[in-house]
Amino acid sequence: QVQLVESGGGLVQPGGSLRLACAASGFTDSYVMRWYRQPPGKERELVAGITSAGGGTNYADSVKGRFTISRDNGKRTIYLQMNSLKPEDTAVYYCNTVLVDSTFRRHNYWGPGTQVTVSS
Repeated sequence: QVQLVESGGGLVQPGGSLRLACAASGFTDSYVMRWYRQPPGKERELVAGITSAGGGTNYADSVKGRFTISRDNGKRTIYLQMNSLKPEDTAVYYCNTVLVDSTFRRHNYWGPGTQVTVSS
């Protein structure tokens, strides 16, 4: 059974830092992994993605230069280092992956999310 479990959220002051982690289980191959977030009253949006070996990354314009996505395939964990946090970064952050089965069907998996609140 595929499971993604996020951790590391919390309350932080503007300008502060947090590191989110997403522990993955239930699948054996490495896949592209992504972080999304959903601010209060808004739609879910892509924050960052990382390729299966970690050699390629992409970021939303709003977080470029402040957030860094990384992965440790040995620990089956991906991370999101968030620096210089702003109030507008307040959201529930979700880990995501899309797995392809033997019939080439795509299955979208999400973690339950972790709350990040940036406030003084």
